Amino acid sequence: MAERAGLSEQSCVGLAVSGGPDSMALLALAARACPSRIAVASVDHALRPEAAEECAHVAAVCAALGVRHEILRPVVGTHGNLQDNARRARYAALEDWAGRSELHAIVTAHHADDQAETMLMRLARGAGTRGVAGMREIAVVPGGTLPLLRPLLSWRRDTLSEVVADAGLSPVQDPSNHDQSFLRVRVRAWLNAAPADIDPVRMARSAAHLAEEDDALDWAARREWDERVERDGNGTTLRYDPAAPAAIRLRVLTRIMRESAREGTPRGDEIARLHERLAHGDTATLGGVLCTGGEDGWTFRPAPPRKGGRR
Repeated sequence: MAERAGLSEQSCVGLAVSGGPDSMALLALAARACPSRIAVASVDHALRPEAAEECAHVAAVCAALGVRHEILRPVVGTHGNLQDNARRARYAALEDWAGRSELHAIVTAHHADDQAETMLMRLARGAGTRGVAGMREIAVVPGGTLPLLRPLLSWRRDTLSEVVADAGLSPVQDPSNHDQSFLRVRVRAWLNAAPADIDPVRMARSAAHLAEEDDALDWAARREWDERVERDGNGTTLRYDPAAPAAIRLRVLTRIMRESAREGTPRGDEIARLHERLAHGDTATLGGVLCTGGEDGWTFRPAPPRKGGRR
């Protein structure tokens, strides 16, 4: 994995460790394999009164193992979805910490059960190939540039708990993991009660296959872009090819809209509806872009000002 992520044998990485069983297993495994090339961060979002004590517990464990540790305290926005805000703040803090600490990647403890939960949640939302592929083993820190590694995606939650017990470590328990108001907790309960032949490891393997297919679609979409997209000072033109698979054309359209939008970033479902309209030769405005379909090509130009001077 390290080589595929562009890391060398001398690269140092940062572990995100909350103190729960999964991340404590990650710490135990990494401290055993490469103690001199890891550092650990725990994030206190100040959203739960227990968080400070949990971070201090991880700090004590790291001190006993001889591993560098730092507690990060990002400011979490209160407007909008609190969980999403906390996630963005967490990853931003981790990337900043890695930069200050001369670390080359962030490593998290996501495992096969997490992957299975993610796949089911995204299936329930009607996600496509990219969404159902779930979490990538090698990705990029959300909103950042640093590699994000998930080396435990083929491990089961129970196996990681055994690793923690064998190492003589005491994990903390986050009460929110039992809060049925969260969809992930309800999906987890369903999976735990599912027949044994519904195997999260096999589901994680399917996610890896889907990720490879998603990469193949991206490769084909890049070729389509190079061959059929033209840009000038007035906007963008996609030379329409009715023989091109809709999945490829939709990815090209997504890139056009996300690079051209002047009023926020259009959502995936909005772009899918736009694709249908353009395929029928219609005209539509999305994200401040005037989009026109036609047999000779689809054009994307800045939309004229709205009444009152706004766009």
